Amino acid sequence: MTLADLIKQARENLAAAIAKRQQEQEALLALRSDPDLTEEAVAERVAARDEADAEVTRRQAALEELEAEQQREEEIAALAARTAPTGTRPPAYDRVGRVGVEERTYRPDLDRKGAGFERDVAAAFLGDYEARERLMRHMAEERVERAAYLERAVGTGAFSGLVVPQYLTDLYAPAAAARRPFADAIRRHDLPPEGMTVNLSRITTSTSVGIQATQNTAVSEQNMDDTLLTIDVQTNAGQQTISRQAIERGSGVEPVVLDDLFRRYATTLDSTLINQATTGLTNVATAVTYTDASPTAAEAYPKIIEALAGVESALLDMASGDNIAVMHSRRWYWLQNAMGSTWPLITQPGVVPQTLGANYAEAYGRGVRGVLPNGTPVIVDNNIATNLGAGTNEDEIYLVDRMECHLWEDSSAPLFIRAEQPAAASLGVLLVVYGYFAYTHARYAQARKVSGTGLVTPTFTGV
Repeated sequence: MTLADLIKQARENLAAAIAKRQQEQEALLALRSDPDLTEEAVAERVAARDEADAEVTRRQAALEELEAEQQREEEIAALAARTAPTGTRPPAYDRVGRVGVEERTYRPDLDRKGAGFERDVAAAFLGDYEARERLMRHMAEERVERAAYLERAVGTGAFSGLVVPQYLTDLYAPAAAARRPFADAIRRHDLPPEGMTVNLSRITTSTSVGIQATQNTAVSEQNMDDTLLTIDVQTNAGQQTISRQAIERGSGVEPVVLDDLFRRYATTLDSTLINQATTGLTNVATAVTYTDASPTAAEAYPKIIEALAGVESALLDMASGDNIAVMHSRRWYWLQNAMGSTWPLITQPGVVPQTLGANYAEAYGRGVRGVLPNGTPVIVDNNIATNLGAGTNEDEIYLVDRMECHLWEDSSAPLFIRAEQPAAASLGVLLVVYGYFAYTHARYAQARKVSGTGLVTPTFTGV
């Protein structure tokens, strides 16, 4: 087996290790959304994920070692060719090894502006292992073909007029966004391909069944009736015009702008689901009022339980039992700051006895952040308003059956348009991001919210 064959095999092994690691991470995320999980199950899955991570590191190191060996072999071959004694008869054609020609990873004849390189830089920053592998392969090619440019005998200070200042484009800082934690947690459907409304039938008058008074007398009868629930299909969109100079003379400008547009798209959609007038979660949820001039986490918790009881009472046999609590990050950390010496009287699945819930230590936007003392999963979403109430300093805690919060989206959303003609006269390129969606939390009147003066800006005092 040749060195080239070993490198090819090492790349395949690395790709397989990366795929395995991604599977373990997805399995871990799926497990953490299970309300019946235990700490032992989470620890076991984390260990499996970490082992897969370590395997990726080992495979990557093995590949880099082989590539370095190949580079040294090529250098030795070139050195031998330069130092061969004169007058020595060259060996026969079939007695020597030859290095073939392999195409460069990034070819200027196929990608004159380097867009593929820029995309890989941005993708590597977001964790794309294949993009990182291509960038590493490119650097290996540069070391072989342009070593003189990479290794200099004098410092760059000697050429202050020639050395171009470089920006670390792989470490650019995107504008932070709340994105869509709630939208990703609720029940999703494919948006129908046509129409600007979605119609659902709700049975608002049911049949009846009663005890027959006597034999041969009429039994109970009531005519069933429904009410049409009409849901609007909405358009979520944003645009940005970029100068051609920025695209053609800049580095990674277009991918950075598109990434920001996608972040704003996700944030606006999620905020609409929560805050939109009339149909947003805050406006359809039934309020459970928590009024307290000196609020504490221990006093707020019974209100959360009261709200969950209301969710189940509204759904009865239609309840999935898959309830979630949705709250702002400041409220989640406020609940975590509480200290106490009493515990719930009834133990709950997935919650260690003598604790007031559990924190999974997940980062923002990574799904379930933890569980409440009764085992209800918590979704943290900073699209929740914090300027509510008479003092404009309150937030709200939402309790819902997530299977009864519906979101219809196009499977390919968000889409984007890149148009050069509209702004051609001013050398501009128009980028537009858009998508269609519809939603409802009102198929049943099940949503509840804890609100009131007890949810003013929290103070972290340990109670």
